[in-house]
Amino acid sequence: MSKQPESSEQKSSDKGSNLTSFVGETKEELGKVAWPSRQQLLSESTAVILMVILVATVIYLVDNFFAWGSGKVF
Repeated sequence: MSKQPESSEQKSSDKGSNLTSFVGETKEELGKVAWPSRQQLLSESTAVILMVILVATVIYLVDNFFAWGSGKVF
C-alpha cells in the first residue's frame, strides 16, 4: 500500500484547496490556545521589562567597573 507520487498537474490544481485547508486548520489550532487574561499579560510583561532593566544595569555596572580597573592597571 504505497502512495503513488502526485504529478505536477495534480499538485498545481490542489494548491487552492491546500491553502483553504491550511487556513481552516490554523483557525482550529488557534481555538485550542489558552490565551492569557489581560491582568496576567500585563503582570508578566512588567516582570520581563523589569528583569531586562535589572540585567542591563548589572552588565553596565560590571562593564564600568572593569573599564575603571583596566584604566588603573594600564
